[in-house]
Amino acid sequence: MIAAEKARYPMGLLCRCLGVSRSGFYAWTRRRPSIRSAEDVRLRHRLRLVHLLHRRLYGRPRLHRALRAEGIRISPKRVARLMREAGLVAEGRRRFRVTTDSGHRWPVVGNQLARQFGVGAPHRVWAADITALWTRAGWCYLAIVLDLGSRRVVGWAVRPSLESELVRAALHVALGTRPVPHLHHSDRGVPSSMRVTTIGLYSTRAESR
Repeated sequence: MIAAEKARYPMGLLCRCLGVSRSGFYAWTRRRPSIRSAEDVRLRHRLRLVHLLHRRLYGRPRLHRALRAEGIRISPKRVARLMREAGLVAEGRRRFRVTTDSGHRWPVVGNQLARQFGVGAPHRVWAADITALWTRAGWCYLAIVLDLGSRRVVGWAVRPSLESELVRAALHVALGTRPVPHLHHSDRGVPSSMRVTTIGLYSTRAESR
Protein backbone atom coordinates (compact mmCIF):
# COMPACT_ATOMS: atom_id res chain seq x y z
CA MET A 1 0.00 0.00 0.00
CA ILE A 2 2.78 2.39 0.91
CA ALA A 3 4.74 1.52 -2.24
CA ALA A 4 1.64 2.09 -4.39
CA GLU A 5 0.57 5.40 -2.77
CA LYS A 6 3.87 7.07 -1.84
CA ALA A 7 3.74 9.22 -5.00
CA ARG A 8 0.40 10.72 -3.89
CA TYR A 9 0.75 11.00 -0.11
CA PRO A 10 3.59 11.90 2.28
CA MET A 11 5.63 8.91 3.40
CA GLY A 12 5.29 9.85 7.07
CA LEU A 13 1.48 9.97 6.81
CA LEU A 14 1.29 6.57 5.12
CA CYS A 15 3.58 4.96 7.67
CA ARG A 16 1.61 6.40 10.61
CA CYS A 17 -1.74 5.30 9.15
CA LEU A 18 -0.53 1.77 8.55
CA GLY A 19 1.51 1.47 11.75
CA VAL A 20 4.81 0.93 9.96
CA SER A 21 8.12 2.65 10.70
CA ARG A 22 10.06 4.30 7.88
CA SER A 23 13.06 2.08 8.56
CA GLY A 24 10.85 -1.00 8.49
CA PHE A 25 9.36 -0.01 5.14
CA TYR A 26 12.77 0.65 3.55
CA ALA A 27 14.09 -2.65 4.94
CA TRP A 28 11.11 -4.42 3.37
CA THR A 29 11.82 -2.87 -0.05
CA ARG A 30 15.45 -4.10 0.11
CA ARG A 31 14.49 -7.59 1.23
CA ARG A 32 14.79 -10.31 -1.39
CA PRO A 33 11.71 -12.48 -2.03
CA SER A 34 11.49 -15.56 0.17
CA ILE A 35 12.31 -18.97 -1.22
CA ARG A 36 8.62 -19.90 -1.02
CA SER A 37 7.56 -16.74 -2.89
CA ALA A 38 10.06 -17.43 -5.65
CA GLU A 39 8.83 -21.03 -5.85
CA ASP A 40 5.23 -19.79 -6.08
CA VAL A 41 6.18 -17.69 -9.10
CA ARG A 42 7.76 -20.72 -10.78
CA LEU A 43 4.78 -22.95 -9.97
CA ARG A 44 2.25 -20.41 -11.24
CA HIS A 45 4.15 -20.25 -14.52
CA ARG A 46 4.12 -24.05 -14.77
CA LEU A 47 0.41 -24.23 -13.94
CA ARG A 48 -0.42 -21.70 -16.66
CA LEU A 49 1.57 -23.74 -19.19
CA VAL A 50 -0.03 -27.09 -18.26
CA HIS A 51 -3.47 -25.46 -18.22
CA LEU A 52 -2.89 -24.07 -21.72
CA LEU A 53 -1.44 -27.33 -23.08
CA HIS A 54 -4.63 -29.11 -22.04
CA ARG A 55 -6.86 -26.52 -23.75
CA ARG A 56 -7.87 -24.93 -20.42
CA LEU A 57 -9.94 -28.02 -19.55
CA TYR A 58 -7.98 -29.04 -16.45
CA GLY A 59 -9.23 -28.04 -13.01
CA ARG A 60 -7.48 -28.33 -9.65
CA PRO A 61 -7.49 -32.18 -9.34
CA ARG A 62 -6.03 -32.84 -12.79
CA LEU A 63 -3.54 -29.97 -12.60
CA HIS A 64 -2.39 -31.35 -9.26
CA ARG A 65 -1.94 -34.81 -10.75
CA ALA A 66 -0.11 -33.38 -13.76
CA LEU A 67 2.41 -31.57 -11.56
CA ARG A 68 2.89 -34.63 -9.37
CA ALA A 69 3.50 -36.70 -12.50
CA GLU A 70 6.33 -34.29 -13.35
CA GLY A 71 7.90 -34.97 -9.97
CA ILE A 72 6.78 -31.68 -8.40
CA ARG A 73 5.80 -32.15 -4.75
CA ILE A 74 2.85 -29.85 -4.08
CA SER A 75 -0.35 -30.07 -2.05
CA PRO A 76 -3.85 -29.73 -3.53
CA LYS A 77 -4.49 -26.65 -1.35
CA ARG A 78 -1.42 -24.91 -2.75
CA VAL A 79 -2.48 -25.72 -6.30
CA ALA A 80 -5.92 -24.23 -5.57
CA ARG A 81 -4.37 -21.06 -4.11
CA LEU A 82 -1.97 -20.62 -7.02
CA MET A 83 -4.80 -21.17 -9.49
CA ARG A 84 -6.83 -18.40 -7.83
CA GLU A 85 -3.85 -16.06 -7.92
CA ALA A 86 -3.23 -16.84 -11.59
CA GLY A 87 -6.93 -16.67 -12.52
CA LEU A 88 -6.98 -20.23 -13.86
CA VAL A 89 -10.42 -21.82 -14.24
CA ALA A 90 -11.36 -25.08 -15.93
CA GLU A 91 -13.51 -24.52 -19.00
CA GLY A 92 -16.06 -27.30 -19.48
CA ARG A 93 -16.23 -29.15 -22.77
CA ARG A 94 -18.97 -27.85 -24.98
CA ARG A 95 -21.62 -30.45 -25.58
CA PHE A 96 -21.49 -31.98 -29.04
CA ARG A 97 -24.40 -30.71 -31.06
CA VAL A 98 -26.03 -33.21 -33.41
CA THR A 99 -27.27 -31.63 -36.63
CA THR A 100 -28.41 -34.67 -38.61
CA ASP A 101 -31.00 -37.36 -38.03
CA SER A 102 -30.45 -40.36 -40.33
CA GLY A 103 -33.54 -42.24 -39.12
CA HIS A 104 -36.11 -40.05 -40.84
CA ARG A 105 -39.28 -41.14 -42.70
CA TRP A 106 -38.61 -39.27 -45.94
CA PRO A 107 -37.72 -40.98 -49.26
CA VAL A 108 -34.02 -41.76 -49.65
CA VAL A 109 -32.18 -41.51 -52.97
CA GLY A 110 -29.43 -44.03 -53.63
CA ASN A 111 -25.83 -43.09 -53.00
CA GLN A 112 -24.67 -42.64 -56.59
CA LEU A 113 -21.24 -41.30 -55.64
CA ALA A 114 -20.41 -44.43 -53.58
CA ARG A 115 -17.42 -42.74 -51.91
CA GLN A 116 -15.64 -42.23 -55.23
CA PHE A 117 -14.40 -38.76 -54.32
CA GLY A 118 -11.61 -38.60 -56.91
CA VAL A 119 -13.73 -37.23 -59.73
CA GLY A 120 -10.79 -35.91 -61.75
CA ALA A 121 -12.17 -32.64 -63.13
CA PRO A 122 -14.06 -29.65 -61.71
CA HIS A 123 -17.74 -28.84 -62.36
CA ARG A 124 -18.70 -32.54 -62.35
CA VAL A 125 -19.57 -33.41 -58.72
CA TRP A 126 -20.48 -31.19 -55.80
CA ALA A 127 -20.60 -32.40 -52.21
CA ALA A 128 -22.62 -30.55 -49.58
CA ASP A 129 -22.94 -30.65 -45.81
CA ILE A 130 -23.99 -28.58 -42.81
CA THR A 131 -22.43 -28.16 -39.38
CA ALA A 132 -23.02 -26.25 -36.15
CA LEU A 133 -20.53 -23.61 -34.99
CA TRP A 134 -20.26 -22.08 -31.54
CA THR A 135 -19.71 -18.29 -31.57
CA ARG A 136 -19.77 -15.52 -28.99
CA ALA A 137 -23.34 -14.82 -30.05
CA GLY A 138 -24.39 -18.47 -29.61
CA TRP A 139 -24.87 -21.35 -32.05
CA CYS A 140 -24.98 -20.71 -35.78
CA TYR A 141 -25.13 -23.11 -38.71
CA LEU A 142 -22.89 -23.32 -41.78
CA ALA A 143 -23.81 -24.98 -45.06
CA ILE A 144 -21.17 -25.46 -47.76
CA VAL A 145 -21.04 -26.82 -51.29
CA LEU A 146 -17.65 -28.25 -52.29
CA ASP A 147 -16.51 -28.94 -55.85
CA LEU A 148 -14.79 -32.33 -55.51
CA GLY A 149 -12.77 -31.81 -58.67
CA SER A 150 -11.12 -28.54 -57.64
CA ARG A 151 -11.58 -28.98 -53.86
CA ARG A 152 -12.95 -25.46 -53.72
CA VAL A 153 -15.93 -24.23 -51.76
CA VAL A 154 -18.23 -22.93 -54.47
CA GLY A 155 -21.16 -22.03 -52.25
CA TRP A 156 -21.77 -21.37 -48.57
CA ALA A 157 -24.29 -19.80 -46.22
CA VAL A 158 -24.53 -19.10 -42.48
CA ARG A 159 -27.76 -18.77 -40.52
CA PRO A 160 -28.67 -18.56 -36.82
CA SER A 161 -31.10 -21.49 -37.13
CA LEU A 162 -31.50 -24.76 -39.03
CA GLU A 163 -34.01 -24.13 -41.78
CA SER A 164 -34.28 -25.44 -45.32
CA GLU A 165 -33.42 -21.95 -46.57
CA LEU A 166 -29.89 -22.48 -45.23
CA VAL A 167 -28.97 -25.25 -47.69
CA ARG A 168 -30.90 -23.60 -50.52
CA ALA A 169 -28.93 -20.39 -50.02
CA ALA A 170 -25.58 -22.22 -50.21
CA LEU A 171 -26.69 -24.08 -53.34
CA HIS A 172 -27.97 -20.91 -55.03
CA VAL A 173 -24.61 -19.22 -54.43
CA ALA A 174 -22.88 -22.15 -56.15
CA LEU A 175 -25.33 -22.20 -59.07
CA GLY A 176 -24.89 -18.47 -59.53
CA THR A 177 -21.13 -18.72 -60.06
CA ARG A 178 -20.46 -22.20 -61.50
CA PRO A 179 -21.84 -24.49 -64.23
CA VAL A 180 -24.46 -27.01 -63.14
CA PRO A 181 -22.66 -30.26 -62.13
CA HIS A 182 -23.54 -33.81 -63.16
CA LEU A 183 -24.09 -34.84 -59.54
CA HIS A 184 -24.98 -33.04 -56.31
CA HIS A 185 -24.14 -35.22 -53.30
CA SER A 186 -24.74 -34.88 -49.57
CA ASP A 187 -25.54 -37.20 -46.70
CA ARG A 188 -29.07 -38.51 -46.58
CA GLY A 189 -29.91 -37.37 -43.07
CA VAL A 190 -32.42 -34.67 -42.18
CA PRO A 191 -31.92 -32.23 -39.30
CA SER A 192 -34.86 -32.59 -36.95
CA SER A 193 -35.67 -28.88 -37.13
CA MET A 194 -35.40 -28.62 -40.94
CA ARG A 195 -38.18 -29.21 -43.38
CA VAL A 196 -37.05 -31.55 -46.13
CA THR A 197 -35.99 -30.09 -49.46
CA THR A 198 -34.73 -32.53 -52.07
CA ILE A 199 -32.29 -29.95 -53.41
CA GLY A 200 -29.41 -29.81 -50.95
CA LEU A 201 -30.11 -32.88 -48.83
CA TYR A 202 -29.96 -35.92 -51.09
CA SER A 203 -27.59 -37.32 -53.67
CA THR A 204 -29.29 -36.61 -56.99
CA ARG A 205 -28.47 -36.42 -60.67
CA ALA A 206 -28.61 -32.86 -61.98
CA GLU A 207 -30.60 -34.05 -65.00
CA SER A 208 -33.41 -35.43 -62.85
CA ARG A 209 -33.52 -32.56 -60.37
